Amino acid sequence: MINISFYLNTQKIDKNGQSPVYMLLTYKGQRIRKAVKNVKVSPGLWNDKKGRVKPAKDDALRIHESFNSKLESLEEAAHKINKVSLRYEIPLTKEYILTRLENPESIELTGRNFFTVFQEYISTLSGHRAKRTLTGITTVMNFLKAFQNETKYSISFASIDLRFFEELRSYAFEKRGIANNYFLKIIMVLKAFMNWAAEREYHSTVAYKKFKVQEVEREVIYLTINELTDLFNYKFDSKRLSHVRDIYCFSCYTGLRFSDVISLNESHIQDGYVVKTIVKTGQVNNKIPLNKQAKAILDKYRDTIHYPLPKISNQKFNSYIKECCEKVGIDTPISIVRFSGGKRVETTHPKYELITSHTARKTFVTNSLILGMKEMIVRNITGHKKEESFKKYVKVAEDVKRKEMESTWDSI
Repeated sequence: MINISFYLNTQKIDKNGQSPVYMLLTYKGQRIRKAVKNVKVSPGLWNDKKGRVKPAKDDALRIHESFNSKLESLEEAAHKINKVSLRYEIPLTKEYILTRLENPESIELTGRNFFTVFQEYISTLSGHRAKRTLTGITTVMNFLKAFQNETKYSISFASIDLRFFEELRSYAFEKRGIANNYFLKIIMVLKAFMNWAAEREYHSTVAYKKFKVQEVEREVIYLTINELTDLFNYKFDSKRLSHVRDIYCFSCYTGLRFSDVISLNESHIQDGYVVKTIVKTGQVNNKIPLNKQAKAILDKYRDTIHYPLPKISNQKFNSYIKECCEKVGIDTPISIVRFSGGKRVETTHPKYELITSHTARKTFVTNSLILGMKEMIVRNITGHKKEESFKKYVKVAEDVKRKEMESTWDSI
């Protein structure tokens, strides 16, 4: 429960003989003393018993009424904070109280618990978003909870301001050491949630719209044509590895995401095409032509219980595909550079360690461009909508072509 009162701080009298009015907030045995913005009066005009400003004889502008109105607004805001904190079981902290007092008009709107609403947001997405997408959003919510618990920065809708952004950024880079691009993801998820909540009038905060994070260009990890061919033709002793290899190569030859490959059923294979609704984007009846390599993989499983392809969890898949690539000898040293804030971290790995389900789609895009497929056709197959997301593959393809030119014609 917050109690608020006002007093004149005569120890800070200015050259005009005026002293600032302070508010005294007490809660849970703690005290907050803070000056009321732009309220200064002469000691003779302060009613200490009532905690209000008295009218001056020559107060034609009735300034005392304006000052007292501010004090009454703060009192009213304190009462609202008490009601909201009790109703929604929000713990009272210094930061929470001062944030609310500085933005009293949003107290009713922001009374809802931030994380309760965040969970509601995730629930509304569950019917039309891929499971991995929901997992990613939930991970961001848990990251914000960890930030609150470890820094004691109370997160509410009203506290999502530029100071929050700076505190979160410091925590992310200095305490957690996360990469810049993951911090970008956190901010993107947070902004999407805040927009959703604003549309439902859960808050009136707008500062989050100014949050900006620069994406750092990352290496495009993909299998070259030779590496992909070696993987495709390799004779594994283990059915487990053979199945994983086939799933991966099918994705490399079609550009389908792992979620779409693993959810394929017989009805999706139609007259030399994969025809299905894309899991991540919801694009209905996307039609992807099957090349001879993709058809050969499907033919291996025809008339078996695995048709069109075996099933496996993403976690196991990412572990086993590394094992596949190691056996094939895909072990070229690859240097990876990551930035956490201003800190640059470079590590080197054998290529097989970097192969995951995500690299299959990148393999399709990059090699399709290298082999001369038109950008528009590649994008139509993969469903890339953002120009900036696709440009990195075009750049890699052009770099490969340039190196080939240098190693052939330029060597003459």
